[in-house]
Amino acid sequence: MKFNWLDRLVFPLLAMIILVQCQPSESPQSASETDWETVFEKSKGLETVTYQQGIEYYKKLDEAFAEIKMLEMGETDSGEPLHLVLFSKDKSFDIGELKKAKKAFLLINNAIHPGETDGVDASMMLLRDVAQGKVLGEEMGNVVLAIIPFYNIGGALNRGNFSRANQIGPKEHGFRGNARNYDLNRDFIKNDTKNARSFAQLFHYVDPDFMIDTHVSNGADYQYTLTLISTQKEKLGGVLKDYQEEKLVPYLFDYMEENSSTITPYVNVHGGTPDNGFTQFPDWPRYSSGYVTLFNTIGFMSETHMLKPYPQRVEATYQLLKGLATVLARDRKEVIALRAATKEAVAKQKVFPVSWENDTSAFRMLQFKGYEGSMIESKIAPGQKRLFYDRSKPFTKEVKYFDTYKTAVEVTAPQAYIIPQGWHNVIGQLELNEVEMYQLESDSAIEVESYFIDEYKSYPRPYEGHFMHYNVKLRPEKQTITFRKGDYVVPVNQVNNRYIVETLEPEGVDSFFNWNYFDTILQQKEGYSSYVFEDIAFELLKTNKKMAEEFEKKKSEDSEFAASRRAQLNFIYQHSPFYEKEHMRYPVFRLL
Repeated sequence: MKFNWLDRLVFPLLAMIILVQCQPSESPQSASETDWETVFEKSKGLETVTYQQGIEYYKKLDEAFAEIKMLEMGETDSGEPLHLVLFSKDKSFDIGELKKAKKAFLLINNAIHPGETDGVDASMMLLRDVAQGKVLGEEMGNVVLAIIPFYNIGGALNRGNFSRANQIGPKEHGFRGNARNYDLNRDFIKNDTKNARSFAQLFHYVDPDFMIDTHVSNGADYQYTLTLISTQKEKLGGVLKDYQEEKLVPYLFDYMEENSSTITPYVNVHGGTPDNGFTQFPDWPRYSSGYVTLFNTIGFMSETHMLKPYPQRVEATYQLLKGLATVLARDRKEVIALRAATKEAVAKQKVFPVSWENDTSAFRMLQFKGYEGSMIESKIAPGQKRLFYDRSKPFTKEVKYFDTYKTAVEVTAPQAYIIPQGWHNVIGQLELNEVEMYQLESDSAIEVESYFIDEYKSYPRPYEGHFMHYNVKLRPEKQTITFRKGDYVVPVNQVNNRYIVETLEPEGVDSFFNWNYFDTILQQKEGYSSYVFEDIAFELLKTNKKMAEEFEKKKSEDSEFAASRRAQLNFIYQHSPFYEKEHMRYPVFRLL
């Protein structure tokens, strides 16, 4: 047989490939042989992981332990996927099956503000310790851990030393704004970012019993390493409120005390001292804890103190996460039953608060551990004063904690809302949050209650990409409107009723109206030339007795109106058939 030069190259190469394929592959490194020390531990508590290091660590855990699975759960503004890491002692990751088996779920959200990295490092160490059987042994038989390693990935990638000017450690950290410079802890209800939309999908996929968002505080100085924001109790309401206030929160405070980290409710004071008391943080639906409450999940935000050493802060966060898993395991059956009962009650609920205000007449006394504060001479501006906390003068004293909210605005929910299909941005939000809807099968004339926006105010400066509205005043009016085939009907008889009502009622503090979803109705699209319309207006007054009477009455009662030709023409125009019916009419209609 004759070989050419190509044969001389190919045959040895094939032989080498066969030889390599026949060699036994090296077994992967076992979990016990892997170096599981985190960057935080290796640096003696001085550093935190980068985004890449953190994800690689979780990948290693996923590969080494059958009880751990890391999933990609959607896009973020950074271009990187949002990850969810699950720990299931049963080695099953079918959420539906785990729910059927009455497993309880704890969702931990980290790095919403990536300069506040305490939860990032605490969660990595907790998951490792759980996987290795060092902590939470029996408890994890009935609890599934669900961890978001980095929520604000864009901010985590925007890493530096100086974005947290008041914070002690770690050496480098991320930035508060995301890849589009949004503060993600203001975006849960409005969903301007891909992060928030992916979170909504993840949240409804897991449907957690408890959710905690890990933070580091700004504000007053005091002795505590960690403070805690609990869901506003009145908003949680009913049996869940009773459980949170009477069992859950007291347990967490006792647990932290036993684990050498005394805590207090979040000190909601900025620019002053807490000696005279402080109010509970109002967790509106723009915030994580306020958002999850709309779906009957008990939400928390941990707030370690910026001036405490980083290792101390991470340890306190670790203990709190462990405490939440412990109490959820203990009360699993009760919590699952209470949530089910609450969902059933909400589906039948008729009256909903949509705005709250702090009740300054109601408070409870806290034993508070602070530092004496005083006003001293400013070094920057001589002759002026600045706040100073004297750490050499710690105190423990009773202070007032104003943790009661009363309803500012409540509404009676309709049988259903009807939303014209053109408002696809709103319909998309409802779909994202698993609201049940159906579409009209034919054009239909339906009697509804319409809202007209009589008054509203807007903030003069942008807030998270919006010029928000507030102090909305409505004028309801019954109308028969012809809706088109394909328009959406949203029944108010479902477990997501709180979300439906608080977003669709314009007076809700975080309603879609207040977040500018409907601003196009606030602008009049047509008008008139006064020199032409005056003759038409004169004829309208002659032929419409009711309009003429109202016109004369207003002139007699309002001197400014009586003196203004333009105001009088506007009055006639707005009461005439020429005036567009969509102007100032809220385009979500109430079926009564």
